[in-house]
Amino acid sequence: MKICISCGMPMEKADDYPLQDESKDYCIYCARPDGTLQSYEEKLKGTTEFIIRTQGLHQKAAHELAIRTLKKLPAWKGRE
Repeated sequence: MKICISCGMPMEKADDYPLQDESKDYCIYCARPDGTLQSYEEKLKGTTEFIIRTQGLHQKAAHELAIRTLKKLPAWKGRE
C-alpha cells in the first residue's frame, strides 16, 4: 500500500490512483482530470475547502491548518 505524497491518503486499490495508474505516487483527489499532479496552489485551495466542509473551521483557520498539513508531506516540503 502506498501513501499519497500530496495529501497522505492511503492508496489501497486501483480506483485510488489517477486513471487507475498504480505507478503514480499521488491519489485521485490530488490529480487533475488528465492524471497529472495538481499544483501546490490547487492543492492548498482544495485542502482548505475540505477542512472548512469537514471540520467547520473559518476560512483563515482552515487555510493556516492546510498550510501546516501540506508542508509535512513529501510533495510540498519547503513550501510556504
